Amino acid sequence: MEGRVRGLEYVTAMTRVLVIEDDAAIGRLLRHSLTEAGNTVAVATDGTSGLTLAVQEQPDVVLLDLGLPDLDGRQVLRMLRAVSRVPVIVVTAQDDDRTVVEALDAGADDYLVKPFGGEQLAARIRAVLRRAGTPGADRVVRLGGLEVDPAARQVRLDGSPIELARKEFDLLWLLASRPGEVVTKREMLAEVWGLPFGGGDRTVDVHLSWLRRKLGETAAAPRYLRTVRGVGMRLAPPAED
Repeated sequence: MEGRVRGLEYVTAMTRVLVIEDDAAIGRLLRHSLTEAGNTVAVATDGTSGLTLAVQEQPDVVLLDLGLPDLDGRQVLRMLRAVSRVPVIVVTAQDDDRTVVEALDAGADDYLVKPFGGEQLAARIRAVLRRAGTPGADRVVRLGGLEVDPAARQVRLDGSPIELARKEFDLLWLLASRPGEVVTKREMLAEVWGLPFGGGDRTVDVHLSWLRRKLGETAAAPRYLRTVRGVGMRLAPPAED
């Protein structure tokens, strides 16, 4: 459908990814998987060369390990933030609360704990690129009679405007930017509420219930919001079934 924003567009449209990772095996794996997805990838094995590449290559997103041989990853992050607003996803085996908080306070846009799957990494990259305003992320999405305009933050259903609260709109836009794809509750919490480690399923359920009501549907009789039991939610036009 013309005007549709496809979920993989944010990752596959030749995204320039910089990986700062001292583990050669992990670096090769990330380079291979990201390149296979259509991205260009540069890999640095220490913080100093990573900072140099970040300035020289101007990547769209940085994947940063914290355990680097020359500089602490949080120091690299602070130095990078002094010269660039590039989205940074911390990718590390360190999962204690203090480290997570310190990384986010230092300027990280997201935090991903090893080991992780390729689909989860791709979703996190899409998320930070959307939040950073990647070209194409402000396109109007039309699904059936539903129209979502992220630039104006407006929603219309069958030609009539719908008033949504801020989080309701953010949640709807997350689903609309990936039409037909299943979005997990964990992704919703990470991207809409900034809670990458979960713990707010009830919040998601309540906001989805409010969205359903404003879209003129119920969980028993869905029109646009389709529950995939045990997985998450996807947005699809009524004519799909």
